[in-house]
Amino acid sequence: MNLLKRPSVRAAAGFAGSAVLLFAVAPLVLSDFRLGLLAKYLCVAMVAVGICLAWGRGGLLTLGQGVFFGLGGYAMAMHLKIADAGPGNLPDFMQLYGTATELPWWWQPFANPVFALAATFLLPMAVAALLGSFIFRRRVKGAYFAILSQALAAAFAIWLIGQQATTGGTNGLTDIQGFFGYALDDPVNQRTVYFIIAAVLLLLIALARQLVQSRYGELLVAVRDSEERVRFLGYDPANVKLVAYVVAAGMAGLAGALFVPAVGIISPALIGIVPSIEFVIGAAVGGRASLVGAVLGAIAVAWAKTALSEEFPAAWTYFQGLLFIVALAFLPGGLASLATVMRRRRAAAEEEKKAAVIPVGEAA
Repeated sequence: MNLLKRPSVRAAAGFAGSAVLLFAVAPLVLSDFRLGLLAKYLCVAMVAVGICLAWGRGGLLTLGQGVFFGLGGYAMAMHLKIADAGPGNLPDFMQLYGTATELPWWWQPFANPVFALAATFLLPMAVAALLGSFIFRRRVKGAYFAILSQALAAAFAIWLIGQQATTGGTNGLTDIQGFFGYALDDPVNQRTVYFIIAAVLLLLIALARQLVQSRYGELLVAVRDSEERVRFLGYDPANVKLVAYVVAAGMAGLAGALFVPAVGIISPALIGIVPSIEFVIGAAVGGRASLVGAVLGAIAVAWAKTALSEEFPAAWTYFQGLLFIVALAFLPGGLASLATVMRRRRAAAEEEKKAAVIPVGEAA
């Protein structure tokens, strides 16, 4: 048996190739500016990994991932703003907009770096667990689940906008200067942030692949395809879906946390309804059922957004929508299904050729 046909060998080769591209090739061929953009795209790809698990495998159309992305991002940004302000000082926007003389009580725990780091993924997971328990145990699914998750994203963004004195309002938390003691205006430190993001993305892909290949992954697909049968077999579909939803939320939280040092800002505009939909579009274009496809699709859509907005500032959203429609119209399984579609068409063409050949005996 050819070793390259074994899934484990192919996966190992894929990880090795990805590591070479991310850690060796990209830093060599890309400028610091383009490498910073790639770091932002990789953060979006982390969200796509969770969407692939929850939606592609579990059938949960998560249109509210911006909430968990924002929770992780704000948790990280709050700590970094406190660190930038220095001991005993308030963050700059609080001095400008607020009237408080000390940090709000709910900001104070984020001064601790360990607490802040843990909160970037544990807080989104806790919120997802609470919401998921409420939703799934009442058997809310399909379009109703998608609408509820999207409404949550809208409500969260509106709440942040209304808290000008404590969250920065519409502007969000901006002008972040340092990352755990390292100046972010130093290109060397920016590259370090990129390497951290690339490493975390590969780890999340490995974790998601392990879940997909495990017994739990099979059970998740079974719940997606026939929830009632799984219930009759003695499993609780609500718990199965809850795990996928919580894991996806944790991945989105980590993505938001790493997005902050990569870009230097987190705001309601980055976590509302539109960003949540864009996360799903990236996974859908690449192939929601394929981890590699979802990651590459998310990177491609994020890159297209940047490129189109540079070339067509007033109309780039229309091109982005057209990209989504064309991809799903001709490839419902996303770009990851392109090879399968081509093989099927080749096989169908060969069958037609064989059917068109009339045997000599029958012709006589």
